[in-house]
Amino acid sequence: MDDLERILGYVDAIDTRTPITKVADEMFAMSCWTPQFCFALMRAAEAAGGFSAQPGDPVPGHEISLAIISPRLFEAVQDDMGLRIWPQLQQHWPLIDYHGINDAFIIKYEKGGQEELRQHHDVAQVSASVKLNDTYEGAVLDFPRQNFTNAQLPVGSLLAWPSLVTHPHGSTPITSGVKYSLTIWFELPISLS
Repeated sequence: MDDLERILGYVDAIDTRTPITKVADEMFAMSCWTPQFCFALMRAAEAAGGFSAQPGDPVPGHEISLAIISPRLFEAVQDDMGLRIWPQLQQHWPLIDYHGINDAFIIKYEKGGQEELRQHHDVAQVSASVKLNDTYEGAVLDFPRQNFTNAQLPVGSLLAWPSLVTHPHGSTPITSGVKYSLTIWFELPISLS
């Protein structure tokens, strides 16, 4: 199977081997994607090009949105998150409601490019990160208040946490190799006032 078929058809993507597990205070990890799908996604991001900081981004990163890579891929990820991942999160956070994905983007870390990401909060209802590869050193997703990093999570794992106030996070400096990770910002509830 080639990357195009795998990405556009969302084929061989889903991994359900590891159920949702609490890994730190209000943080949960679970299997999300197969390593084969993660690697195809990295290659698709590189083929699409355009890893860059977005103008006006308060936490600039070298990133590319899944919607730029393929609107069809973005839609498949949004559907999968709503049908498969969100219900697992609702077991632990029963008051969250699924309103889709605000954005899902791949961040690339490398020496001489984006080497780290400063501590920050996301503006989302829930944030998540999917580890796409592990052939690098450093660039660990770090949550100092929860005393947790994603260093031990396997490729394809999704880590989810509440956005905004309680879970500041950042990425430590990369020391070798190239890291790719996917960040997902789940849409905030819409106020109808």
